[in-house]
Order: sequence, then structure tokens, then C-alpha cells
Amino acid sequence: MKKVVVRGRLVGTAEGEIADGIVEFDEGRIIRVGPAADHHDSECLPAPNDDLVLPGLIDLHCHGGAGFGFPNADAQGARVAAAHHRGQGTTGLLGSLVSDQPEVLVTQAAMLADLVEDGELLGVHLEGPFLNATRCGAQDPAAIIPGDPSLFERIYAAARGTVRSMTLAPETTHFDELLAAMRRRAVLPSLGHTDADAATTAARIAEASGAPITATHLFNGMPALHHRSPGPVAACLAAAGRGEMVVELIADSVHLAAETVAMVFDTVGPDQIALVSDAMAAAGMSDGDYRLGALDVQVHGGVARLATVDGSPGAIAGGTARLVDVLRWTVFEVGIPLSDAVISATRTPARALGLEGERGSLTVGARADILVTDQSLRPRRVFVAGTEGI
Repeated sequence: MKKVVVRGRLVGTAEGEIADGIVEFDEGRIIRVGPAADHHDSECLPAPNDDLVLPGLIDLHCHGGAGFGFPNADAQGARVAAAHHRGQGTTGLLGSLVSDQPEVLVTQAAMLADLVEDGELLGVHLEGPFLNATRCGAQDPAAIIPGDPSLFERIYAAARGTVRSMTLAPETTHFDELLAAMRRRAVLPSLGHTDADAATTAARIAEASGAPITATHLFNGMPALHHRSPGPVAACLAAAGRGEMVVELIADSVHLAAETVAMVFDTVGPDQIALVSDAMAAAGMSDGDYRLGALDVQVHGGVARLATVDGSPGAIAGGTARLVDVLRWTVFEVGIPLSDAVISATRTPARALGLEGERGSLTVGARADILVTDQSLRPRRVFVAGTEGI
């Protein structure tokens, strides 16, 4: 593999933005980052341009795309979904499952493990089944069960150690045992799909202190923040403000209002926010009928909702945006500075997974996962470990 140099406005370096910079990489690793004017060999530099050069995006929460969902697809379909997101600049992706029968979870986790071992996914995210059915959202309430450490271990074993994250409700039974098992296995705990009050949530966060913990799609799948009943949102925001938690935001214009996203950025800052897509099979596809786990989903106007017998609007059933679309909306519609939004789509999720320095930033020694976009954050080039167009 020969050395490659990309040039443009660099966002996501250790020094912040560089207006006209270069990233040089060789053998899949970044070997130089800095101003183009400082490069030792000006003849080999690309011409000045208006490209934006970003670290590859990292999505902690994604159920599929391009017509295939990780909870339902076979290996071929799952690879299509992963490749779709990779082509849009998400060079690090967790394949998310939803609550389902134990045998289904074991089978799908084992299948996704093949993609992890082949480098197509960063790992597996279990969104359930130890949730609260009262806040099931687009999860099948019949598949939600009390916390069961033995089932967690069974799924983890089937996934051959590739489970990297699990969403569970703070109030589920055997939470302490589950947390201990997850810590032993280096699985990131994420609190969500919960009806817990603020005190219970805060206590669980305290139990998990000293190691990374996240909140699954903050605001969604939990009680609304109320001044006399603050619920899990207040506890998670307080923990994020103290630097003890990273909160996921599905900033796609559907799941959250722009003002809500702006408030969280202003309150806790980009280092405690992970932008996520929560994408399902319809991401990158047209409106129509899809599946999310065991449930039917209808997509109209780009919004995915559970199908209902009477045709009334069902619960929002994941996203149809890719992470680059989320990044674009966050910058141009919410008004978050580009550098802050990029941190929340790259460095912060990398840190949550224990990958800081390896992924998520344009720094010497990091893996050469790079997204080049135009000024509107439309992808132009994607490099994965230094290879373009994988």
C-alpha cells in the first residue's frame, strides 16, 4: 500500500481545525497531520480544495440499512447493511439487535460475530431484552423479560466475545449481577427503555462509576423530563454534566427537536454526547414496508413507525438517516459548531468503546479511517484503514 495524502479543511485533529491541512497515511495508519504549507514535498500534494476532512464516523447504535436489518437479516444481508453505512462514512459501526426470543438473539449474535471478526462491524449492541415493557417503544413487549445474567452469558458466548454494548433498564431485576458480568466482559452498559425515577437512575449510574456508561437515545424510550418528576433524563444529564456518562442523541429531526439537541450540547458539551443514527433497514431506501425484529414497520415521508391495525401512527421505529445525515442536521439545522458535532460523532463514541487514540481522531498513529466531504457534509471519499472505497 503506497502513501496517500488527502488535503482540505481538517476537522477532528488534536490541535482543532486546520484550514488548509493534509493527512498522510501509509499501511493503514496516519503518519502525518498538519498544515499543507508545512509538508516537506509540495509537489506530491493535492491541489488546494474546499473538501472537509474528518475522522471516520462511529455509530454506537444502528439496526441496519439498505433494506436489511441486523435483527432479521442473514449474513449476506447484514453485510449489505454494514457496507451501506461504511460507504456513507461510518467506518466504525455497532450492529444493534432488539428484544426477541432467546434463540433468535443467540442466532443473530453469532451471525454478527462473523462480521465483527471480518472487520465489517466494531461489535454487537444488545438493545434488550432486559428493558421495561412500559417504555418498549418499537420493541416487542412480548420479548421483554426481567434481567437474566445467565441469558446474557449465553448470548455473549454465542457472539464469541464480540458484544460491546448492552441497553438495559435501571429497574430490571438482577441489575447488579448484570452490571458485574458486563464489566467482567468489557461490555459497555447503556441505560434506556426505562420507566425509572431520577433517584433509581442516579443510583445505578453511581454503581457503574469509574468505567464508561452511556444512556441509550436520551429522551426516547423514557418518561419526559418534568420539573416535579425529573425521571431518568435529569439523572443522565446531571451525570453527563459531571463527566460520568455519555448520552446518545438521535439528532435526525424526527426523534428530537432542534432546541432539545442544542440544549444538551450547551449543557454537557460534545465530549459527553454520542450522536447516533438508530438506523433500521429503511435507511438509504424509499418509503415502504419493513421489519424491525418481530414487528412490522411502515415508512412514510422518511419516518419509520410501527404498523397498526387501524392505520393510526405507531411508535417511532428507529431512524432512516445515516450518521452523516445526523451530523449534517446537527450542524446546519441545530446550529452546533462543526468541530463540536464531529467530536460527538467520532472521538466521544470511540472513547466510550475504549478506542480513543485508535479511532475517532485525525492523529498520528491512529487507524486511517477518514471521511472526506463537501462543504454540505455530503460524502466524497471514504477510507477504511487507509483503503478507499471499501
